[in-house]
Amino acid sequence: MFLSFFANDHLTFAEMALLLLAIFCAIGYIFYQKRTKEIHNVENIIREIRTKKLKSHEDVKLTGMLDDLESEIRLMFQQQQSDIDYLQKLERMRSEFLGNVSHELKTPIFAVQGFVETLLNGALYDPKVNRSFLEKANFHANNLSALVNDLIDISMIETGEMRMSFRYFDINEYLEEIVEEFQPVAKQKGLELEFFPTAKRLQLLGDKNKLRQVIRNLIQNAIKYSEQGKVSVTVEELSKFGRITVKDTGIGIFEEDIPRVFERFFRVDKARSRAVGGTGLGLAIVKHIIEAHGSKVEVKSEPGVGSEFSFELKK
Repeated sequence: MFLSFFANDHLTFAEMALLLLAIFCAIGYIFYQKRTKEIHNVENIIREIRTKKLKSHEDVKLTGMLDDLESEIRLMFQQQQSDIDYLQKLERMRSEFLGNVSHELKTPIFAVQGFVETLLNGALYDPKVNRSFLEKANFHANNLSALVNDLIDISMIETGEMRMSFRYFDINEYLEEIVEEFQPVAKQKGLELEFFPTAKRLQLLGDKNKLRQVIRNLIQNAIKYSEQGKVSVTVEELSKFGRITVKDTGIGIFEEDIPRVFERFFRVDKARSRAVGGTGLGLAIVKHIIEAHGSKVEVKSEPGVGSEFSFELKK
């Protein structure tokens, strides 16, 4: 009816068609201009993200009916910022780690060099010092070897190359053997090293080789940081787990330091750790191994009283 009205009373059909075409073209041009502006806006936003000029995801603002695209670009920007922050954190950790490794390697290397040079310069023929210097050089060489081995373990853990082999085993027999290994060391320091097994045989699930590394490290630390008293290793049977605890009467750890004891190269007592051969990586390795067993290491400690490290294994 509308076309008929214009065709009959005002315009010819051809004129009507031309008018409608002009209207459609005008609408199309307006729509094109609007979309072009929106596209330019998107391009500017992407350029600002690429050139790192955009400071916040809230600065991503698109016009028109582009709400969904605006949300996606904001999420993309947030993810990009998160990835950048993570990479920067990794770079800081890498730099810090390399710095620590360099420092830790220098100490035993320089010590060994010093003792060997002194021996070569004439002390080798002095019976009062030659054996002492060789023993000291050997001590630092062993420290260097332990550090390299710990670095290899850390590298394997972080690259996912450390393979675990889980088996059920008798935890009492297993721990008794390890505790017996440290009896001479404890006796030499005048410490009492005790083992408290469960009343009955207890089978727990774990990687025996990796757990040996954990137990040995915890007992070594307990003996290292205790000058008197005793070190105890205890097994407790729970409903679904078995809890292993290594407790000492040593120097203890301040409360603010407890969250950091598992950090690489963190030492509660730096001077003593280096004097007795600590690498600063042992507890970091312990943490990773126990987490691979689906558990975590719990720490209780009081300065001047002692420390207690415990973890659980599945029955």
